[in-house]
Amino acid sequence: MIPYGRQNITEDDIEAVVEALKSDYLTQGPKIKEFEEAFASYIGSRYAVAVANGTAALHLNALALGVKPGDKVITTPITFAASANCIRYCGGEVVFADINPETYLLDIASVRKLLEASPKGTYQGIIPVDFAGRAVDLESFRKLADEFGCWIIEDSCHSPGGSFCDSDGNKQRCGNGNYADLAIFSFHPVKHIASGEGGMITTNSEELYQKLLILRTHGIVKSSELFTNSIAFSGGMDSYPSWYMEMQELGYNYRITDFQAALGLSQLKRADDGLKRRREIASIYNEAFKGKSFLKGQSGVVEGHAYHLYVLEVERRLELYNFLREHQIFAQIHYIPTHLMPYYRQFGWKEGDMPFAENYYNHCISLPMYPTLTEDQQQFVIKTIMNFYEA
Repeated sequence: MIPYGRQNITEDDIEAVVEALKSDYLTQGPKIKEFEEAFASYIGSRYAVAVANGTAALHLNALALGVKPGDKVITTPITFAASANCIRYCGGEVVFADINPETYLLDIASVRKLLEASPKGTYQGIIPVDFAGRAVDLESFRKLADEFGCWIIEDSCHSPGGSFCDSDGNKQRCGNGNYADLAIFSFHPVKHIASGEGGMITTNSEELYQKLLILRTHGIVKSSELFTNSIAFSGGMDSYPSWYMEMQELGYNYRITDFQAALGLSQLKRADDGLKRRREIASIYNEAFKGKSFLKGQSGVVEGHAYHLYVLEVERRLELYNFLREHQIFAQIHYIPTHLMPYYRQFGWKEGDMPFAENYYNHCISLPMYPTLTEDQQQFVIKTIMNFYEA
């Protein structure tokens, strides 16, 4: 069986997890901080906060930014539903903008059109997604967001190690905090870095960082400088006793465990090797499918692309999908447009609202893409696709 994505667990990974399991801490221990610091260094951000999963990361970001009922936030329909759902968790309103049909990323011209069509202050934020591993030009989005008073959450689940070049020619890594207020990553098994489940938030804002730490753990603070109840109430005399803590707002248990963090740390050490291999695989696919009239894919390896997915647009998609499965190749479809999910249709979204996204969905298919995909397996995938169309 050749899946579209697969984790790679090595002996070093196993040893790291076993060591954590044998330690004094299974959760809330030192491995979490170690993972956060290593990840922030890898991405290039000032701060990182490890959490239970990517969805939890998105929800905490929305909370930290103060999303409230009625707030309007713009995002892309071609993404996993969590990118939009985090706003609904807070009672906000999700407004979709179409994609660029060449990059599959949120189209900045479509976003500008939405912003300009309403008075300033109508929209509170923008959530661009580094879809498939291709980095959004966040410098341009930052200028647009500043013009209309919006914050930015960068959904970088597909692109750890990915990057774009800014107007000065400097490489900007996804999630480094130079343009987005907050960014999020996922450590689901098919992602670049796997920890079973798990996620990470990165930011350069100390204020947001401190908010996230509190919201991650039930809204509880343990620093005496932040306490509002009196020392006498706490049970102390001249100072607060060491057991004392305060829940100051409604937070969540969105913590990650130490053994997950240990696995993430071990995987992070070979993240660049995995990224290099993904780009090699993409290059081979590109060369094989170049000039084929029945296929539309990327022309050449895109600079800074992290290649979480390798997506083609094809004719006779359902037939090809089934043909591949008959040959034990389990391609996948990413994604059903979020605005056409039954939940979002109730808000008035309908077919025809996002023509580029909907056309993309009608033709897209994700081929096997993961570092341990062998050359023979990849050639088998390519040959099977060619046989289907040439028969």
